[in-house]
Amino acid sequence: MSRVFAYCRVSTQDQTTDNQIGEIASAGFAVQPSRVVAETVSGSVPASERPGFGKLLDRLESGDVLVVTKLDRLGRNAMDVRATVEALTGLGVRVHCLALGGVDLTSPAGKMTMGVIAAVAEFERDLLIERTQAGLARAKADGKALGRPSALSVAQVQEVGKRLMAGEAIAAIARAMGTSRQTVMRTRDAMR
Repeated sequence: MSRVFAYCRVSTQDQTTDNQIGEIASAGFAVQPSRVVAETVSGSVPASERPGFGKLLDRLESGDVLVVTKLDRLGRNAMDVRATVEALTGLGVRVHCLALGGVDLTSPAGKMTMGVIAAVAEFERDLLIERTQAGLARAKADGKALGRPSALSVAQVQEVGKRLMAGEAIAAIARAMGTSRQTVMRTRDAMR
């Protein structure tokens, strides 16, 4: 027989999950109090990084049912919700969302819903990539240096060059400069 779990989340300490628990009970899901996971964590935190959700994942087994009142309880955006539902489906857990009419997201209707969510997630991801690339191009056009800052100053790079030309060992140069051997080797390679 399937065990039924409920996941309830609120964002701030002055909120309560009581309404969500009541909604789930009113929808006909008999959830034992020990199987209700309630936590206070911002919706901006991905489900995979939430302590309560992590403990829930440790308890879930194939054939179990997870009930949430709304999809946003499971994730911060469409991409996160999709990844969370796919991870639960991979565990053999059925996910019911009351806001979608109690649909099982692993059923044919649920899979269609997840298909729409996947399309939205892909659209969000594409927009994010597009905005990131536009921002990087603008920064580059403005003459801003992109990437990680150099571990060595210009003077230190010149000193490394002198020491390399003198035949000093890479490890000795790294110790003297207070940096890693890898940094000295990258500097050497860039000078070639």
